[in-house]
Amino acid sequence: MEPDPCLRLDAADGIATVTISNPAKRNAMTGAMWRELPSLLRRCAADTGVRALVLTGDGNTFCAGADIGALTEGDEASKGLAVAAEDALAAFPKPTLAAVRGYCVGGGCQLAAACDLRFAAEDAFFGVTPARLGIVYPATSTQRLVSLVGPSAAKYLLFSAELIDAGRALRTGLVDEVLPGEELDKRVAEFARVLVSRSRLTQAAAKEFASGPAGADRIAHWARESRESGDAAEGVAAFLERREPRFGWAPRP
Repeated sequence: MEPDPCLRLDAADGIATVTISNPAKRNAMTGAMWRELPSLLRRCAADTGVRALVLTGDGNTFCAGADIGALTEGDEASKGLAVAAEDALAAFPKPTLAAVRGYCVGGGCQLAAACDLRFAAEDAFFGVTPARLGIVYPATSTQRLVSLVGPSAAKYLLFSAELIDAGRALRTGLVDEVLPGEELDKRVAEFARVLVSRSRLTQAAAKEFASGPAGADRIAHWARESRESGDAAEGVAAFLERREPRFGWAPRP
């Protein structure tokens, strides 16, 4: 008997891992799973022990998209759930990394694109497939895709609904690293530990600035945080003393 579709959350050593699990349908996202993801992300955001988040799929596939069997023609509510989950992931205040093997298609590709970084196994395939179903891809999702791969590659994916392999995804900028399948988990764990070791101040400011133009008030805010945090002084001292830095800045609750 197949287990019920779910999102599993595990946390250890500052790293939260969210696993999309619906093996009977290549980890397709059900309505309940779309609804659950934003609340799960809020819990991780509020947990001061979580420094980075990894999103992955159960077994040998990442996510085949939305569970089409649960959708109805013109079901705007279902599409809205996916957009809300994607937006919540993009807005997550800590570094996020998608670990992709197998199929990363439709809503699964939406979720991967909403992460800060994407590492893929060599056997991964990516596709943005609304043109197969006559669905208008959401504006925010389209813009996020364009920001990753550029207008031409985004149009190729959206117009054709064709799948591309990991090598092409790497060349277009859709993924950041491609590895042999047996090395993916090790590399993701290694890189997540790197993220946990770095300055949260630098990461938080960089994530906000990278999301779009910053107003003068936000630039002033981060300048003030930098002055008051002591992270820069600690980083320089650690470098000169040839030791790992002990950065002290943490986001205010």
